[in-house]
Amino acid sequence: MNLLAEQDGMSRWWRIVKESLAGEERDWTAMNVRRAIVLLSIPMILEMGMEAVFALVDIFFVSRLGEEAIAVVGLTELLLTFVYSVAWGLGMGITSVVARRTGEKDPGGAAQAAMQGLLLTIVLGVAMAIPGVLFPQELLGLMNAEEAVQELGSGYVRLMFGSNLIILLLFSINAVFRGAGDAAMAMRTLMLANGINIVLCPIMIHGIGGWEGFGVTGAALATTIGRGTGVVYQVMRLFGKRSGINLRGVPFALRPAVMWTIVRVSLGGVVQFILPSISWMFLGSIVATFGSAATAGYTVAVRIMIFSLLPSWGMANAASTLVGQNLGAGQPDRAQRSAWLCGHFNMVYLVCVAVFYWLFAPVLVGFFSEGDVPAGYGVSALRILCLGYFFYGYGMVLAQAFNGAGDTLTPTWMNAFCFLLLQIPLAWYLSGQVGWGAQGAFAAVPISESILAVISAVIFQRGRWKLVKV
Repeated sequence: MNLLAEQDGMSRWWRIVKESLAGEERDWTAMNVRRAIVLLSIPMILEMGMEAVFALVDIFFVSRLGEEAIAVVGLTELLLTFVYSVAWGLGMGITSVVARRTGEKDPGGAAQAAMQGLLLTIVLGVAMAIPGVLFPQELLGLMNAEEAVQELGSGYVRLMFGSNLIILLLFSINAVFRGAGDAAMAMRTLMLANGINIVLCPIMIHGIGGWEGFGVTGAALATTIGRGTGVVYQVMRLFGKRSGINLRGVPFALRPAVMWTIVRVSLGGVVQFILPSISWMFLGSIVATFGSAATAGYTVAVRIMIFSLLPSWGMANAASTLVGQNLGAGQPDRAQRSAWLCGHFNMVYLVCVAVFYWLFAPVLVGFFSEGDVPAGYGVSALRILCLGYFFYGYGMVLAQAFNGAGDTLTPTWMNAFCFLLLQIPLAWYLSGQVGWGAQGAFAAVPISESILAVISAVIFQRGRWKLVKV
């Protein structure tokens, strides 16, 4: 009897997963809230999981080249956090406006918002590529990279920054799909991009047959080809007949009023993500003063951490879409309930991950790191960083709930306080003045993030975000 019940439960869950990945149009404002969260979050979690795989695949194959190569990838990733901040913030604005128009049952307005978002993305992508293409070694020098790391990483930095337009387009077009409620399409895009990256990465880095490959620069080349293929697939779907939001026939021209709405909502989002990025860059710079081994260990730990946190961002993105669409449909209480339920689910998941990371940190770090010193730093970093996972679960969901409502200002000032005024000075104080070394920089992260989550919960519960007009 128990076996039959268990099989029936598994069958039911499998049907739900298949339904969530089908990519069918649904009215997320009318169905049961829990069901809406599950159906919307599964493809979003898988989408963010695919983004996490990018990080792990690169570091896995690059780690065979030594700690200096790992340092190149890690420091470049810290430099690119500014690019990712713009991509996330812009995507946040696009998702918010598209979701609000979708909730208002205005497909034409949603399509106009999507087109204006793409125009803005193209301009920003080209502009942001220039510094890394022209000054790759200088940028690594700003991160306190050793001279050998600067020389080794110039090609990697130049190629990664040169592909900024591809990165921004990938984020922005997926934001369009998420805002329209077609999370499955965003997931399929990253599955395609990841598949290509996984195949090309070992070949481009280490070569094949008698060819020796491009070394660490090959990782950037494989990632760029994978992401570029994903963008081509997105554009074909976005202008195709079967897309839930169709841009065919929408003029490729500036619409000042629509563009300004996206800029206004996105600006807070961009600043909101730049603030923690600045903090992470400072933290990476502090860690780099303790040598390449510390940077390598920190890089591995952060990549492993990202692997668990990006799926959580999938749950947070589901909250953003549900809040935006429900507010558009005139259902603010349902929007609030959706956000809190997403937070509960996210917290349970991350607490389980934290326990796993604490117990198996040496095994996980050892898989990506060679040498006792880098591994020691990596284990220490991973265990310290995961101490804040309980609070991360709520914090990231509530931040995205504010953003989905179009209230990007509130999480922006909270980030300014917790990252610039708390996390950076705390990392400097604990690592240098207290004498904790690199571990002091690690410890500043869970402390500041936990305080941020508590502040977010208090302000979110007040409900002023329900009154924001988009």
